[in-house]
Amino acid sequence: MEDEEAEAVLKAVGRQIKVWREAAGLKQPEFAARIGYSPDLVSAVERGVRTPQPEFLDNADKVVGAQGKISAMKVDVERARYPKKVRDLTKLEDETTEMGAYSSHHIHGLLQTPEYAKALYGMRRPAYAEDEIDRLVAARMARKIVFDRVPRPLITFVQEEVTLRRPIGGKMVLRKQLEHLLEISQLRHVEIQVMPTDRDEEHAGMAGPFRLLKLRDGKTLGHLEVQLHTRVVSDTREAQILEMRYGMIRSQALSPRESQAFIKEVLGEET
Repeated sequence: MEDEEAEAVLKAVGRQIKVWREAAGLKQPEFAARIGYSPDLVSAVERGVRTPQPEFLDNADKVVGAQGKISAMKVDVERARYPKKVRDLTKLEDETTEMGAYSSHHIHGLLQTPEYAKALYGMRRPAYAEDEIDRLVAARMARKIVFDRVPRPLITFVQEEVTLRRPIGGKMVLRKQLEHLLEISQLRHVEIQVMPTDRDEEHAGMAGPFRLLKLRDGKTLGHLEVQLHTRVVSDTREAQILEMRYGMIRSQALSPRESQAFIKEVLGEET
């Protein structure tokens, strides 16, 4: 298991399944046959060492007559599958009133389509297994719920021009990604800006990508991801520096309206 929190969730789910199975008077082999899985897998799930798939939970619910109580655990199980750093970041995003992100190498995670995200994870070395890529993509897509949260947070992005042109996943994937950017930019609480490559004399983002998160309690945090490391910047002085840099980056980039026109222009070049 990746962390104690996820392990505790899976053990609790496994105990519940075992209680319902025994209450239904079923031994593991009989229960396994009825839900269409092997006895070894049932045993592993009940011990909390394997993550049950949604179909496993739905089938188990029907067989033991749990009336939706086992199926309802799919949400908790799905969250437990996500990497701990993703769950921690999601919790922070849930507490924000304003978020800002500067991205220099690829489209920001919250703006990515599933196809783009899968292609991006597929480029990682050492290579990820296919099921791991699917897990990471699902976790990233789940975070996009922040766009629908009420009350709406203000969310801003600054994307380097190169991120709009780098054909991650191929031209069709990139085209769909650019179309998605335009769709997201229509949301009233979202602003997307483009930093043109010709901003060679005035550019406050040369130190690399980062995020800013302003929480409901008034505190401002930074968030950095560098290679294998992720760091939340909680020091007030450091967060102020990142906030100052982000303000400068936004002022140097194209305006949201100019950026929409720029993205449309790049999209036209991809046809």
